[in-house]
Amino acid sequence: MTEPHSDPDMPATATEATPERREHGAIAETGLLGRAIDAVGVIFALGIIASALILLNEVVLRYGFDSPTIWAHETTIFLCAMAFVYGGLYCVVRNSHIRVVLIYDMVTGRAKRILDAVISLICLFAAAFFAWAAYGMVMKAVFRPGGEIHFETSGSAWDPPFPAWLKIFLFTVLCLMVVQFIIMAVNYLRGAFKGDAQ
Repeated sequence: MTEPHSDPDMPATATEATPERREHGAIAETGLLGRAIDAVGVIFALGIIASALILLNEVVLRYGFDSPTIWAHETTIFLCAMAFVYGGLYCVVRNSHIRVVLIYDMVTGRAKRILDAVISLICLFAAAFFAWAAYGMVMKAVFRPGGEIHFETSGSAWDPPFPAWLKIFLFTVLCLMVVQFIIMAVNYLRGAFKGDAQ
């Protein structure tokens, strides 16, 4: 006997073959880290809303009162950049990233889980490579050649340290991505080689 599922057009066997299928949220294979990453995503969504409100405020101040700010443009760029960087990690835990499915959709069961593990390992190495490259950027953005700490700034009239903060955030997200892909690869392989896997 099969349990009811949300999609009446999809047979129950298809739902059982892909246990990571869900309406929203992180897939099961991402574990506790994936659920945390998914929950934190709302903060960056609020950042997008905040950037829209800041721009609206800037339009009113500039054209209504002839008194523009020096911080609105850089703040909105920073908030949107943070959201876009986090968006990559967010898509990973929700399994909503773009992929070519020509071969992927031809396999099922154990073969699909093994393919998921292989894809996770390939993504792991790619994320690790980019994290290594980002580490070099962070070192240049945070430390002067003499070794003293000095955060890179934008060079504008306001001159916030947003460039350094964004590079640190990018490096952190890439490191989290590496850990997340390890967790996913292990969980996919566990699922593939369970006694009842086919």
